[in-house]
Amino acid sequence: MANIKSQIKRNKQNEGRHERNKAVRSALKTSTKKARSAVAEGDADAALTQVREASRELDKAASKGVLHKRTAARRKSRLAKAANRVGTSAQ
Repeated sequence: MANIKSQIKRNKQNEGRHERNKAVRSALKTSTKKARSAVAEGDADAALTQVREASRELDKAASKGVLHKRTAARRKSRLAKAANRVGTSAQ
């Protein structure tokens, strides 16, 4: 345990950020799973809605620094690609 006041404060801040980041990452996984399951079901409208929601959450996470911006972009791209495959096969 730290004896220095500033280090004690820093440890508390890091703990809080860690918890918040963990919650955001968990929410990202959930929204991505929902999007992927909607794509797997083949429902184009539901897939589009879920992918849009997941993309929004990925953007938020990237802007807050929870994810790297290129990681968020890559995940969004993969979700969009999967949703587009469902959309084109439905028509």
